[in-house]
Amino acid sequence: MESAVAKKRPISDDEELFVGTAESEHVEMYLKAIWYIRERGDDVKVSSIAKLLNVTQPSVVQMLRKLDSSQLVHYGKGSVEMTSEGDRIGRQMMRNTRLLEVLMKDALKIEIDEEMVCGIEHHMKDIFTDALCTLLKHPRKCPHGHTIPRSTCCS
Repeated sequence: MESAVAKKRPISDDEELFVGTAESEHVEMYLKAIWYIRERGDDVKVSSIAKLLNVTQPSVVQMLRKLDSSQLVHYGKGSVEMTSEGDRIGRQMMRNTRLLEVLMKDALKIEIDEEMVCGIEHHMKDIFTDALCTLLKHPRKCPHGHTIPRSTCCS
């Protein structure tokens, strides 16, 4: 979703400002939540998404319809399944989150700041995520004990 996330705006001859869009970050949060629910082995339901994201069920239904029309999920009555692209984005968001948590706790020796992690995870390109993973020596678990999804850099 990199192309939908940022817009370039020149601010001087040698510098550009990248401005993220809240809408694409919102989509990524839903896909991350769905991915996480599936990872736990739970059924993906409107109520479970609403509870995890602390939003109302009608808001979840509205977003699921949008994700369905964007071909990121297949949403039918009582059924939510990710498409391969939706799964890729959700998995990447979870990978970004967990690598940032390892960075904060193990490398920087600071308390994990989930709000900061959430702000950064949406702006990480694959090249950065893979470099971070390599720098951290390809950790398998985040500080919470969850598996970090692997990438090509982990081979």
